This record gives sequence, C-alpha cells and structure tokens, in this order.
Amino acid sequence: MSAADRPRVAVFRPPDERIDAAVELLESLGGEAVADPMLTVDPTGATPRTDADYVVFTSKTGVELAAGERADDGGPADRWEPGDATVCAIGEPTADALRARDYRVDRVPAEFSSAGLVEELEDEAGGARVEVARSDHGSAVLLTGLEDAGAYVHETVLYRLTRPDDAGDSAELAAEGRLDGALFTSSLTVRHFLAAADERGIRAEAIEGLADAVVGVIGDPTADTAADAGVAVDVVPEVADFEALAEAVVDAVDGAE
Repeated sequence: MSAADRPRVAVFRPPDERIDAAVELLESLGGEAVADPMLTVDPTGATPRTDADYVVFTSKTGVELAAGERADDGGPADRWEPGDATVCAIGEPTADALRARDYRVDRVPAEFSSAGLVEELEDEAGGARVEVARSDHGSAVLLTGLEDAGAYVHETVLYRLTRPDDAGDSAELAAEGRLDGALFTSSLTVRHFLAAADERGIRAEAIEGLADAVVGVIGDPTADTAADAGVAVDVVPEVADFEALAEAVVDAVDGAE
C-alpha cells in the first residue's frame, strides 16, 4: 500500500476537465490518484451528416464537438442539429451528454457497446442510412454489424485520439511495484499504456506489476484487449461509467488489505 495507507491508483483520462474530475473522485474515495493521461483529443473539424435516418454517438467528446463547444480546440463552431434522425447513444454518459445539450435521445442499447447497438437496431436497419459520429479508433463491430443488417453506413471521424509524449509515469510505478490499482476506460488506454512502457523498456515489468495491483476496465472489449496483452483484469463493473469503475477498484484494493 502507498503512503499514508491510501491506495495509489493510476487514471488515464484525457488532460482536460476529465482528468481533474477523475483525480477529485479518487481522492474523495480515499485514494491517491496518479494522473497519467493516455489520450489527447485532436478534433478534425468534421460534423455529422444531416441526411441520415439514424445518428450514433459513442462518447461525450463526440457530443461536445457536434454541439460546437470545442471550436477553440479546432472543432466546428456551428451546432449540429439532428433533424428527423433517430439519435442513438452508446452508454448513459453519452446519453446524458446529449440531453444536457438539449438533444433528444431516442435509443440507448441495454448493453453499452457497439455490439449492443447492433443488436438493438439490426431488425430495423435494413435500407436505412446510419451515420456513426465518433473517434478514429472506433470498433469495426459497429460498422460491419450494421452493414450486415442491411444498413447504408457512413462514418464521420469527429476527432483523433493520440498518446501524449510524456505519458508513462504510471508504467514506471507499476514496474516498481508501486501501483495499487489502475483504471482503463478503453482498449486504446491499454494499448497506449503498454506502448509507453515499451518506450521505457519496461513492458514486462509493468505487466508484472499490474498483476500485483487491482486492474479495472470498462467493458468487455477493453477486458479482452488487456487479456490479449497479458494484463490480468480484476474488475469489470456492471455499470459502464468511470465513477462505478473507480469505486469498484478502490473497494477491491481495500478488501485485499
């Protein structure tokens, strides 16, 4: 256990209000946050199409860009409007972001994943135009699944996700056996963590260190990515949001004492 008996937990959210909120949450749970952003958001300036029957959002960031809130970061200044399209959100955080900006939310799959949305729409998507507005690292499952269901699918990349040059302090802590927990929110955060460890020549040591920590992930795809890379996953919360993830990991660390 880290100093003052507070669990030291790594968090990899983008270096904006999300990392600040994550640190505040972990500290409120009694943890010591290791803020090590593994993703930065690079808007493309693109906007979702307006001629689709269905429009799919997969993240809060995509909603912010569509709403014209990130013009200063390179995003579009004009607010996108859905018209008559059926607006779909993967995950309640994405749905909440839409509602907070006065967009309606017509569909949220019971399973908060690309596969869940495919299952939600496959019986009605035949012949429909589906616009998928997301990052450049979106799962192919969504596109191919809807195409197999007979939809005409178009993807608009609203932003690119890159790894900050200075990311990787958490990998060094893991390699030294000084991490008690880690919170991976996507497959890309797993891959970027391991890439940062690779650059430092400590990949094997970092994975070994994570085996002695409590590793939490959001969603089965992230769990699969971690497992395929040799990272043992301890916690996958039923609710796919960051707060549930943080609470579950801190509880698991406390229970392991």
